[in-house]
Amino acid sequence: MENNDALSRRTFVKNSLMLATLPAVSWPSLSGDDGSAPTDAVALHWLDGKSPALASGATWGVPWAKGVLKKNAVFSLQGNAGENLALQSWPLAYWPDGSLKWTAHAIGAHQSLPETFQLTTGKAVTASAQLSVAEQDDAIVVNTGIIACTIAKTGTVLIRSISRDRKIAAQDGKLVLTTQNNAEITGTVTYENFESSIRQVTVEQRGPVRAVVKLEGKHAHNNGRSWLPFVIRLYFYEGSEAIRIMHTIIYDGDEHKDIIKGLGVRFSVPLNDALHNRHVRFAGENKGVFAEAVRGLTGLRRDPGDAIRAAQRTGKATPPLESFPEAISKRLDYIPAFGDYTLFQPTADSFEIRKRTETGYGWIHAAHGNRAAGTAYVGTPEGGIAFGIRNFWQSYPAQLDISKAHTTSAEVTMWLWAPQAEAMDLRFYHDGLGQDTFAKQLEGLEITYEDYEPGFGTPEGIARTSELQLWMLPATPSNEKLNEIAAAIQQPPQITFSTEYWQKAGVFGGRWNVTYQPSPRKEKIREQLGFYFDYYRKQVDQHHWYGFWNYGDVMHSYDRDRHQWRYDVGGYAWDNSELSTDIWLWHYFLYSGRADVFRMAEAMTRHTGEVDVHHLGKFSPLGSRHNVQHWGCSAKQLRISTVENRRFYYYLTADERVGDLMREQLNADRTLRDIVPGRKIGQKAAQAEGYASISFGTDWGALAAAWFTEWERTGDKQIMNKLLNSMRTIAQQPHGFFTGGAEMELSTGKFAMEPKDKISASHLSAVFGLAEICAELVDAVNMPEFEKAWVQYCELYNATPEEQTAALGESLGKLNLQQGHSRLTAFAAIRKKDARLAARAWKEFFDGVAGFRNPSQNTRTIAPPEVLNPVEEADVSTNAVAQWGLSAMALVAMLGDQLE
Repeated sequence: MENNDALSRRTFVKNSLMLATLPAVSWPSLSGDDGSAPTDAVALHWLDGKSPALASGATWGVPWAKGVLKKNAVFSLQGNAGENLALQSWPLAYWPDGSLKWTAHAIGAHQSLPETFQLTTGKAVTASAQLSVAEQDDAIVVNTGIIACTIAKTGTVLIRSISRDRKIAAQDGKLVLTTQNNAEITGTVTYENFESSIRQVTVEQRGPVRAVVKLEGKHAHNNGRSWLPFVIRLYFYEGSEAIRIMHTIIYDGDEHKDIIKGLGVRFSVPLNDALHNRHVRFAGENKGVFAEAVRGLTGLRRDPGDAIRAAQRTGKATPPLESFPEAISKRLDYIPAFGDYTLFQPTADSFEIRKRTETGYGWIHAAHGNRAAGTAYVGTPEGGIAFGIRNFWQSYPAQLDISKAHTTSAEVTMWLWAPQAEAMDLRFYHDGLGQDTFAKQLEGLEITYEDYEPGFGTPEGIARTSELQLWMLPATPSNEKLNEIAAAIQQPPQITFSTEYWQKAGVFGGRWNVTYQPSPRKEKIREQLGFYFDYYRKQVDQHHWYGFWNYGDVMHSYDRDRHQWRYDVGGYAWDNSELSTDIWLWHYFLYSGRADVFRMAEAMTRHTGEVDVHHLGKFSPLGSRHNVQHWGCSAKQLRISTVENRRFYYYLTADERVGDLMREQLNADRTLRDIVPGRKIGQKAAQAEGYASISFGTDWGALAAAWFTEWERTGDKQIMNKLLNSMRTIAQQPHGFFTGGAEMELSTGKFAMEPKDKISASHLSAVFGLAEICAELVDAVNMPEFEKAWVQYCELYNATPEEQTAALGESLGKLNLQQGHSRLTAFAAIRKKDARLAARAWKEFFDGVAGFRNPSQNTRTIAPPEVLNPVEEADVSTNAVAQWGLSAMALVAMLGDQLE
């Protein structure tokens, strides 16, 4: 179907001729020296466009142009009314000249916050009630000015107590794990219960506005066995009544025997008030709230009176017992007290609330709904605890339990894997289908696109990070307040900067053209970018890409016969970052500033950095290629675990867990000695000791991203030298990047020289972040020979066979993904200031070879009975959308004016 959004071929030829004959072109600068660099003042705003109803603290990152700020700069923050806010700041990254590149900032909790901010250099004001961290021999005490939290250094209890106004609100916080020995529930099924066992505690930040405490350990059984490593981070903000918990587990068991039945976090909550003054709350959906008391006083045969009923209904203290009607007071013990409540979300579209009096007695159904907000409360009019799990229904099966609320110590459990659900089954999904040789495995790849190898489809080392919050409240919250807390848990307040500012700062690939004039053609591209994102955002919901191990990812390819994404067909199922889906989303956020884009990119970063990567075991720290199961593919590669996919979220939020994930990749080259990515198609392992066989595309691009990021974060000279050595020895190869790969010395990063007649090019080399990291390296590092080698690759990949032969001695043969590589041609055009290359880049983009020639916004709805549920279809593939989107944004940014 033709689409008027695309330029016609005639128009393209005309544009090409015009551009080629222009006497001079105004080229955008990539070096940060065009005079438009930002000053030491940055305008900031809330991601969601307005200040949050509840703010328990916020952290964000800000980029700075090269040379603008010295490394010891200090900062202050003003609101839009000119008010000064207490601020904590720290560096995240530096430019090679030592100036600040990224800084992180945090503000505490406030009753009201401005809509916008101005970040400037200058000393910050002092917080009114500074956060403090005190280390004791066996514990750490963090005081926010509102709550005090005692964190253990050893033992099974992570958080000994949390108090507000010197009154304990929660205590004995620990991790809980239940396992079963058989996934099939046949024969004898035995269960074992484990609790957290602390190995190490680290105070990562000490205030005065923000504190972070990291706890590491394993889940332990009283029989002596320990497994399932965890990393817990506790976040505290000045003036806040809340604690943010980042919960990470790394699977290190036998998936056939170590079957997780329940996984959660548990606290005890002291309760001393009368049973009829103990309140239970669950936030449901659409701001609905389930609100009851442990012992109800409404609906009785005898009426206690308006005042008593109204107090209990609204969470207030009832009048004194002596004022109760005698018909009620003398019969209170005959009213059942319901001590146990559970909210269970078994799927993305249903939840139920049940309750019972106590263990040993039957449950009764209390309420149901579709998508619960995942927040609950238990307490009295004198105070209690609200608690919740972020992305509750999206990460099903989840469960919130309140138990023993009729005793002096209730228990609350936030179940990340609900024990009421089926047990977690991580076993591989087929028996190998007889693929016991590489030849057979290549045949399997030909039919289902699945790269199978025995023993490689293991979940060993995969991880999952979840986010939880605790709120210590001075009284039972109103339903409106509970909804505000639930909203704060589900969408934590985030501060950010304008879409124009990041381009001016020159990060993520240099200073792009931010002054181009709008035009109808650019508007068509902008609309198409929005369409593709909106389509995938809706596909997530229509096809229910949810679940504990799935949420955040999208599917790779579509089956139009079944009107279904190919969820069960080998390598066509989960995308696992194929062709830079993560980078597409993050670039589109930076391009658009849309909050919904940020949230989707955030969920993808959490997923692909944890679930799609092996964090321990023989495959660590490599990622797994796209598959029916995220960990199922035998292609364990750096192109999936690449730091390039994580850097955006880290620098925008200063998230410590993502910082850990990036650091994991620093020595990934050592794993490639044993796990050779191309072993099935002829790539040989390095023979010399201390060397690894490394491709210059997906392998080195990922290593370069890891090393460059660590260098700019820490200034580590050893890492810097490895990076620079690798860049220099790539450039020294007979054909630069077209050499394809070489053996690299692990200790130095130097590549051995390859024969002069070796020429190799792969369509995958530059589409997993290589284009993006090389743009940053060229901008940040003054190494002309490397720039020359990279620009040569960018210019020649899509060149004619004659041009390739003239430069290399032979043509590169039939290559793929020409549209995606148009952004490489554009990069060469601006580095060489070549109008002919600029015209060629736009032509490659609009010709759409191996992409979209005529991108359309047409969709069709397929309705039952042809399908189970109505679905919306468009002519897309995830590979093509990601590459089209990245190329569209790059070309508009780099060559937007030349388009006209």
